[in-house]
Amino acid sequence: MGSIIFSALSLSVVAQSEEDNKKWMEYATPSTMQKMMASWDGEWDEDITMWMAPGAPEQKSKASCVNRMILDGRYQESVHKGEFAGMPFNGIGILAWDNTLKVFVNTWIDNFGTGMMYMTGSWDEKSKVISLSGTMTDPISGKAVPVRQVVRIIDDKTQVMEQYMQNNGKDFLNMSITMKKRK
Repeated sequence: MGSIIFSALSLSVVAQSEEDNKKWMEYATPSTMQKMMASWDGEWDEDITMWMAPGAPEQKSKASCVNRMILDGRYQESVHKGEFAGMPFNGIGILAWDNTLKVFVNTWIDNFGTGMMYMTGSWDEKSKVISLSGTMTDPISGKAVPVRQVVRIIDDKTQVMEQYMQNNGKDFLNMSITMKKRK
């Protein structure tokens, strides 16, 4: 807690000029990107297909997700609940648009591990696609491994997320989730 307060105080010292203050306000104020993210708030049904390795049989499951903007409309929290391989599954994602860097930032945690997936990526307005890449922990090797996601905004009530992992240095489709908005 003390480090958070210290960080906030340190940042207030940095912004000294009117131009600095303007940049801080632009960084802190929700933009059109956060408004777009807010349009994804609501309850979603998820159809999930996973492949544990290239050529492995697909595993299907269903889940639900509730998206909501948090911290005065700056970030979107996604809470997922379902079942996978006969076990209850719960996960939480936080999606942000960094107004200064002009990139999406995404984190993921779930009850199937103790690490955190961290990704950053771009937005393609024309194709309505978020392309994210980052790392997650591989418990077998004990190392951070690359992961990539492509999120397609099909329409106001449909999104498709594809996740790619690496096997022998090559990407393979590890998971596909089709999300349909209920409310």
